[in-house]
Amino acid sequence: QVQLVESGGGLVQPGGSLRVSCLASGFDFSRYYMSWYRQAPGKERECVAAITDTSSSTNYANSVKGRFTISRENAKNTVYQQMNSLKPQDTAVDYCHAPQWASWGQGTQVTVSS
Repeated sequence: QVQLVESGGGLVQPGGSLRVSCLASGFDFSRYYMSWYRQAPGKERECVAAITDTSSSTNYANSVKGRFTISRENAKNTVYQQMNSLKPQDTAVDYCHAPQWASWGQGTQVTVSS
């Protein structure tokens, strides 16, 4: 019963910051890579960030590189995405993903608007 529950989305002004969280359960979270995806209206879901099990490496889409930071606290079974310098084009539903489980959360809405 793999479960991923995202939270922390909301409305933020351009240039602002937001941190979304994903609480995982149903598997040994500390052993698996985690990712953040997002899906904007009319667009395909895209991977924006990924992190290894031990946080030894991270990877980012070019569109968010330098602005977003993925991190995790294995003791809390939680992965985070800190989003800075937000742009209107960052408006999307953000999803937590566990690649090796092909599991998805329900998503949390991030809206960047004045």
